Amino acid sequence: MKISITDKGSGITHEFARAIGATIRGRYIDIPKSKGAGYLTGFSWGRDIRVMVRNYYLKEDVFIERTNELAEGQDDIVFLLSGIFPPLIQSETQLSTEQPNVLICKHAISSIIAMPLNTIFGSVTIAVSRKYLYQVFGEIQHPVVASVLEVNNNFVFETSISAEMIKTASEFLHQPVPESMESHFFKLKCEELLCYIFALLMQREAVPISAMHIDDIKAIYAVKFRLQSQLSEPPDIAALTIEAGMSAPKMRKLFKQAFGKGIFEYYQSLRMQEAERLLKEKRLTVSEVGYELGFTNLSHFTRVFEQYIGMKPKKYSSTFIKNLKTTHES
Repeated sequence: MKISITDKGSGITHEFARAIGATIRGRYIDIPKSKGAGYLTGFSWGRDIRVMVRNYYLKEDVFIERTNELAEGQDDIVFLLSGIFPPLIQSETQLSTEQPNVLICKHAISSIIAMPLNTIFGSVTIAVSRKYLYQVFGEIQHPVVASVLEVNNNFVFETSISAEMIKTASEFLHQPVPESMESHFFKLKCEELLCYIFALLMQREAVPISAMHIDDIKAIYAVKFRLQSQLSEPPDIAALTIEAGMSAPKMRKLFKQAFGKGIFEYYQSLRMQEAERLLKEKRLTVSEVGYELGFTNLSHFTRVFEQYIGMKPKKYSSTFIKNLKTTHES
């Protein structure tokens, strides 16, 4: 299903709901059973800040072609926290989940949003006016934060999801306050998430920020998706430059600007995220995980895993199983 939506600054939630025949229940928009399961919800606090919570899956591919027509003077920054909720349905093992990450970009970038079928979308999207960001974070003296607050050209940053973000986001699903206090509570939670995001950005190496055309953004994301799809093979820079349609120096520069890591370092972090998943969800052995991810030397795999995750894979696996048994027994 392809949906074309024009966003005039109030978001695309209701337009999306109408297009798929969703029903509205208070502030919740329920996905019809014929299309999937779950819901969307959110709040808006004028033009300063608004939030959309997605917790659903779809039974068919949906592509949203969004065109932005913001009001004069409206200059929003979007913070999309993907894969931040636990799986919506535990028993549906065939459902995929989003890769956990935080995407930061200008709202004015017209884009195509792809929502593959049988993928659980558990995300929080916060759109904030640059004026409001200045009020809250303008006194922070850090070049990466300044880039978000000041760069007028198109840009995109991506960073990881932290444990603190997951804990805060969980309260969007199970808010511990009366309905009359929900609006104020959720605004505080949005600001809390923004604090955690900026704290992560402040850990980044400061690099000169280059303007990015929409084609540049699509190109470096094509590189990212190529790395994700070939975790058992080291990055082929020559092949990636052809796919990106740009020189190797430009590709490396824009990639590090967007993701905060060089191409090989990012590739290794993806491998270790996948190693975590295989140890936890698939219960594979350490050797099975290492070989599946292209490591011929298991001692090397152990060293890399410990470098990125903080403990050896065998200990990580046994600790996870122990915690799981303790949870079931309690």
